Amino acid sequence: MNAAFQSSAKPLLFIDIETVSGESSLELVSERLQKEWLRKASRIRTTESFTDAELYFDRAAVYAEFGKVIVIGLGFFHGEEADEPTFRVRTIHGHDEASVLRQFCTLVEKRYPRNLILCAHNGREFDYPYLCRRMMIHGIPIPRSFWNTHWKRYDSPHLDTMDYWKFGDFKNYTSLELLAALFGIPSSKGTLSGSEVNTSYYHQDGLLSIAQYCREDVVVLAQLYLRYHQMSLLQEKQIIRLDL
Repeated sequence: MNAAFQSSAKPLLFIDIETVSGESSLELVSERLQKEWLRKASRIRTTESFTDAELYFDRAAVYAEFGKVIVIGLGFFHGEEADEPTFRVRTIHGHDEASVLRQFCTLVEKRYPRNLILCAHNGREFDYPYLCRRMMIHGIPIPRSFWNTHWKRYDSPHLDTMDYWKFGDFKNYTSLELLAALFGIPSSKGTLSGSEVNTSYYHQDGLLSIAQYCREDVVVLAQLYLRYHQMSLLQEKQIIRLDL
């Protein structure tokens, strides 16, 4: 196991985030932001079958300007020198986005004050900038180990399992679920999928279900990382899931 971790002395933290639209409906959004959403909708609409309000509920979560973070999944390997290290995984989740972000920043600054490598799927395009933008909106200082404004896009030390798969290709998005299927990794999509998160959160009181789903995505992410390094998958007994 330890060969995959000898290339860097920095700790490796696997993350995944779940986001929803900032409000349950467009009519609850401030008038000023509603106007900006209408401009956005005119650019992203691919079919006239969606109204502006329906498009907001369906797509706003993807954009940091119109969405919010409700879950951050975190996982790390423990005892890498052992024959069977463990993978410990937990979530930070809540309805108060600022509190979720502050808890995440406190954890990062306490455990990784200087050196940290993050690993996420599509992290360079989504997770990393989304988190930083939402921190900035809430006036939360971005941890120095998490982001540095002097980095250029590919100077960032943080890892992206989708970038690994691209091999320099800029055209295609490849989902974590597809890669998990290709590499024989058990799916995290047992009870929920990404397209159902907004409905689950706003209409089914599904925060805990979403947190569980996010936690399992972090496990899949770590398994994919191991397969990229041609290493054996974690056995179930090696995965320690902390309580939600």
